[in-house]
Amino acid sequence: MVDAFLGHVRHARGLSEQTVRAYANDLAQLVGFAAARGTTTVDGVSLELLRDWLWEADQQALARATIARRSSSVRAFTRWASETGVLATDPAVRLRAPKGSAHLPRVVSNDQVRTMLDALSARAATDDPGALRDLAVVELLYAAAIRVSELVGLDLVDVDRSRLTVRVLGKGGRERVVPFGVPARDALEEWLERGRPVLAARRLAADVDGVRTADTGGSGSALFLGDRGGRLGTRSAYRIVARLLEDVPGEGPAGPHTFRHTAATHLLDGGADLRAVQELLGHASLGTTQIYTHVSSARLREVYRTAHPRA
Repeated sequence: MVDAFLGHVRHARGLSEQTVRAYANDLAQLVGFAAARGTTTVDGVSLELLRDWLWEADQQALARATIARRSSSVRAFTRWASETGVLATDPAVRLRAPKGSAHLPRVVSNDQVRTMLDALSARAATDDPGALRDLAVVELLYAAAIRVSELVGLDLVDVDRSRLTVRVLGKGGRERVVPFGVPARDALEEWLERGRPVLAARRLAADVDGVRTADTGGSGSALFLGDRGGRLGTRSAYRIVARLLEDVPGEGPAGPHTFRHTAATHLLDGGADLRAVQELLGHASLGTTQIYTHVSSARLREVYRTAHPRA
């Protein structure tokens, strides 16, 4: 039944592989826990069993966010089982778990963004193809506030440089068109004209032990290429951003999402409407976008404390 559910969320609902893996890991934990207590079929799953499962996770000192995710996973599974008639009732309807800890996302300042982009521009001026790509990657991440999965999935046809828009495929297979600015356009043009052809040639000419490197992942149409000429992967994009952020002060993960968080916060700081930011980010719920209002408020309080003479 778990396998059938995973097939449903992957194909019918179009959830990302990362989300499907999270469901699979959480439900595998539940299956093992239930089997140890003599329950091996889905109709044997009860609210008491699920509460015991989450209680054990709490006793293992797992993070609140992990327990909350497990609760969400099992509720999705039992709801599906109930809706498809496998279960007569949904045992997880009244299941509750602690909310995830309210850590605010990492945000860098305007000056820090400018400093990082200036450093990337100086490297790109040497015509190094990797530097040209890195500049275009970071400019687009910040300008369009897109997810790293959306970035690496972009093809050449997805970018409209005349209209300054990019078409991205977000979570759940939802497509949206996102604007970007002139600096990002300029960086993309330099990458496409002077950087990408060099890396594309490496892919065509690559020969390892006499075997030509396969053109995997649709790299021939990919907007961004890795150092060997194939489509840029998520891990490579993470490394690009992590190297850039390693010397920048701040707490929280140092990955591509930092620029998405930063862009959203800077938009709200600049007076953008919350629903417009929701549309830009591709959030299905306005509640997801509202965390950035808390970030902006936190920044405002910090400025007040440091600048107001009677703070």
